[in-house]
Amino acid sequence: MAMLAGCALQKQSGFNRDMQNLTTHFNILFNAREILQQKQDSYASSFADNYNEILSVYQDTILQSQTPDKDLEAAISKGYNIINYKDQSKYIGDAYLVLGQANYLEGNFYNADEFLSYVIHNYPERKDLVRDARIWKTRALIYLNQLPQAKRVIDSAIQSINPKKKISADIYATKLQYDIAAEDYKDAEDMAKLALKYCHNQNRRLRWTFILAQIEELNNEQVNAAPNYDQISKSNALFEMAFNASLNLIRIEDNEKGVKIDRITKLLGLLKNPNNKEFKDQIYYQVAQLQMADKKVDEAVKYYNLSVRTSIKNQSQKGLSYLRLAEIYFKNKADYLKSKKYYDSTLTNLPINYPGYLAIKKTGSNLSYLAERLQVIAKEDTLQALARMDEKTRTVVIDKMVNDNTLQQKAAAAAAQINSTVTASRPGGFRTASGSQAKGGTFYFDNANALSQGYNDFKRVWGNRILEDNWRRSTRGAAEASNNTAASAQSADPDAPAESSKTGKSSATASSYRKYLVDALPLTPALLTASNLRVYNAYIDLGDFYRDILQDKKDAIEIFEKILSRFPQDSNKPAIYYNLYRLYSNIDPAKSDYYKDKLLKEFPATPFAKIIIDPEFARKLEGQDAEFTKAYNDLFDLYADKKYNEVIKKAPLLLKEYPGSKLSAQIFYLQIISQGHNEKVGPFADSLQQLIKIYPNDKLIVPLAKQHLAYISANQNEMLARNVVIADVDPRDIPFTLAQENKEKATYRKILKPYIFAAKPGERIVEKKKEEQVRKPAEAVKTAPKVDSVRAIAQVKAQKITPKTDTTKTIAQLVPDKPPVDTTKTIAQVTPPVGKPAETPPNIAPVDTVKTSQIVISSQADPDALKAKVVMPSIFSKGDSTNYYFVVNVTSGTTNLASSRFGIGQFTRANYAGNGIKHQLKVIGDHDQAIFVGLFPSLEKVKKFAHDIVPLLPDIMKVPKDKYSFFIITKENLDKLADQKTMDSYIDYYQNNY
Repeated sequence: MAMLAGCALQKQSGFNRDMQNLTTHFNILFNAREILQQKQDSYASSFADNYNEILSVYQDTILQSQTPDKDLEAAISKGYNIINYKDQSKYIGDAYLVLGQANYLEGNFYNADEFLSYVIHNYPERKDLVRDARIWKTRALIYLNQLPQAKRVIDSAIQSINPKKKISADIYATKLQYDIAAEDYKDAEDMAKLALKYCHNQNRRLRWTFILAQIEELNNEQVNAAPNYDQISKSNALFEMAFNASLNLIRIEDNEKGVKIDRITKLLGLLKNPNNKEFKDQIYYQVAQLQMADKKVDEAVKYYNLSVRTSIKNQSQKGLSYLRLAEIYFKNKADYLKSKKYYDSTLTNLPINYPGYLAIKKTGSNLSYLAERLQVIAKEDTLQALARMDEKTRTVVIDKMVNDNTLQQKAAAAAAQINSTVTASRPGGFRTASGSQAKGGTFYFDNANALSQGYNDFKRVWGNRILEDNWRRSTRGAAEASNNTAASAQSADPDAPAESSKTGKSSATASSYRKYLVDALPLTPALLTASNLRVYNAYIDLGDFYRDILQDKKDAIEIFEKILSRFPQDSNKPAIYYNLYRLYSNIDPAKSDYYKDKLLKEFPATPFAKIIIDPEFARKLEGQDAEFTKAYNDLFDLYADKKYNEVIKKAPLLLKEYPGSKLSAQIFYLQIISQGHNEKVGPFADSLQQLIKIYPNDKLIVPLAKQHLAYISANQNEMLARNVVIADVDPRDIPFTLAQENKEKATYRKILKPYIFAAKPGERIVEKKKEEQVRKPAEAVKTAPKVDSVRAIAQVKAQKITPKTDTTKTIAQLVPDKPPVDTTKTIAQVTPPVGKPAETPPNIAPVDTVKTSQIVISSQADPDALKAKVVMPSIFSKGDSTNYYFVVNVTSGTTNLASSRFGIGQFTRANYAGNGIKHQLKVIGDHDQAIFVGLFPSLEKVKKFAHDIVPLLPDIMKVPKDKYSFFIITKENLDKLADQKTMDSYIDYYQNNY
């Protein structure tokens, strides 16, 4: 009978439906929802809030663990049970909603999106299900950083609200979370008020009230924020939230009953409360913030350091204090070495999901790049200010600068001496990490007897050695030994540091420093022009870097406006105007219109003005560039086929047809090299001299031409003996070199038949995982989501267009209208960092940074990335740290890259001759060709190469800009690139790790 009853339950009948509805609703579905609610409560209780940023509306997990959560897996299992075995019940849609919610809470946001989309599309009659699915889907899309899609979904949920029925506060709360992510704080304030209006949960009301106060503060509505903070501080909220509400209230209050409040005193008064012991770091941080607002930098540094030292458990606060110190030492004190250390500490303490974490990481890793440019500006400004002084005043100021430099060396030497003395005197003075004298204990470093015995054993084996580099070596070089002992010496020379009396090294250093200052003074118009050029280029690099790499619009605006004020006759002013027009567009529309109007009025004929007037101009310009590039490639094909006479004939025609093009020097070079196969060395050398004279600012061909002339000069007898200057040379090789990279023939791929692509141009085809077999209702089988499907986030960048500039002036002609340094003040009162330029290459990640003279015009939206991306396992690693390549990847399997490879060869021959660098071609799948250049022994070396070649890639690559990209890769990871899928995977890995 039991068997018959079991079979009967699977039949379509009213009784079976009722029984399945009963058991599903009050058993399986109830338990699944209880699990989800308990998991949310668990997340909320363990969620670490960062009160220095806007709180998260929901206290969710944002990290995806490799180990499945057993509770959430149980909820998922119950959802599948309903779908597979309760197919007659009316709760199938609820089961899919459970699957979506459980996957979201487990961090599987792709799967969550699939299940929730399925609910929305297949159960439109269930308004409650669709509403909840839209809410959770929006939250998943926010974590996936798909903000436009998230906005569409939550807007649909808001439009579907029925005012006659109960309204869910979660709709407005989710829209609030979206607005915070999109930085739309005006709308966020409205959403927070609506969410509070319909919220009946006391804990949520307190949290959302705090968030509302934070948003009102951001909207400069301190009058409205203060009562909300006051309400939280007097409520039964968690102590930490109430404390931070009090802290924020003190910070924003300016007046109380007409009497000015000493906010710092009030903040420090909170330290007396023993209940605030765990929050000392936050108190000190707020005090430091107020000191910085009053421009008391040294006092701010003091309290930021106190915040770091008193931090007990709040790692985010500790990291934030380190970040402020890093910024101060970088921007205010110009101590870039110390700033780099603070940036490293920041990254160690801040969680990877901290808003702006990637920008902080980029700033820290590229600090040397920024520092180098800032040092150039400071040095040149100082030298120009000295040059404007009369001889007597200049001598006095230089004397003071030399003296200050000497005192700095003495202070550094004294610090080193103290450090070595402390190290040498350690035998009887072991201390614990907290600074207290070590006592007896089970832990080795807390046991004085064990420490003493260990020291004696060490001394018996190694002797009495100072803790320093290479301490194991009993004998060291004379220079090294003298460096270790020189710290204790004194010098009678007032210009020499204390440790150099025996060697006289500091005296020499002081003298050389004085000589350097005198020799570097720009006392002639030519030297002043060169100095201005260095300053200008440094500012341009900074502006491009802030705009393109750090995506810091405010700093980029400040730099570009400084260029306009300092160099009013800049021939690249149209590019600067366009830059400011774009940068201000989302910050200050009025300023954006101001620069747009200036551009259209003063430079209406430039490409920058035309692209504003005619949106189709960029497309037309691209067509012209494509036509010209094809003409150049045709000319190169003639050269590669050794049809030199035709090259000599057609090159002048091409130069005449496209005057002033970016490839003019390369066309003329092909003509000269072709002539070299028919003429002696004299006319050939004259042609090279002519090329250098016509194109003095070309950075690709001119260095190569100069190198050819140097070779000819060094081998005159041999060259004069030749009937023709170039003979029996492969045309794809660079003349006068046997560099191995040019022995590798450029692959010339003929198209045998048309290729048929399944995807659109540039589109990636992502392989999806196989669908898991799940029983679903018959009417919904075709549209059920794949259980294990994971959809890649397509990060499609807007096409970059580089309009041609018609500027004919060179920046060397620029002279600032007003002096960059106020000479009415004594320069001795300022201590600008003047010193020898760094010899180490800048630590800059290779990025598509285009000089302002070739400014990128694009419609690319600003990234909204407040949440961390889900980190997926990768086949790539950083294990190989000694073999690096620079790669230019072309997303076309049929494009002839011979001319582009020839251009790369020209660059490496002119700039990296003798380094053993060669370029090779690797075909990856059907749609990618990678030109990889190397090997480089270190990441620093390949970054330096990238920094040098990237600005020239638009001239080197004879393919459209949207068809190629570039990156750095190790040899180990390069070997793993086998197809389109692995290439896409590495690009994601590269963006996250470099």
